[in-house]
Amino acid sequence: MNNKVKSTNDIELKDRLVAINRTTKVTKGGRTFTFAAMVVVGNEDGIVGWGLGKASEVTTAIAKGVEAAKKNLIKVPVYKGTIPHEQIAHYGGSEVFLKPAFAGTGVKAGGAMRAVLESVGVTDVLAKSKGSSNPHNLVKATITALSELRDPIMIAQNRGVSLEKVFNG
Repeated sequence: MNNKVKSTNDIELKDRLVAINRTTKVTKGGRTFTFAAMVVVGNEDGIVGWGLGKASEVTTAIAKGVEAAKKNLIKVPVYKGTIPHEQIAHYGGSEVFLKPAFAGTGVKAGGAMRAVLESVGVTDVLAKSKGSSNPHNLVKATITALSELRDPIMIAQNRGVSLEKVFNG
């Protein structure tokens, strides 16, 4: 299923910092610090992407992460503030489980997953992470789960069901 976003010109994206990692390289001149910033961008209306930026300064790493995130945006079906159906996804040692929730529930999710879900515009969802809590793998697993969600309108049209039945019951 190809749900990649082609152009970002007319989209107002907000970025969220998920994690910063500092690495140290010891040379004969002393220690050199570099930073890796994991960033999630989204328009809070069904579009989300992630990026990783590395630089010798935190602000530069974040800026590079935002630019990288804008290059791999995906479109996610969000209906009435929640996701259309349950979804499980894995990435590395991380496993995420997403479940739709009624209005008023809120985003019941941990840090890295919360950033992705709020960036995509989901307001009510139940989420559980199993396995590794590594923020890099959690973000990738969450975006994988969101990209595998199927649009109920497209499913109804493929099955030949009228759209009134989809929304009314």
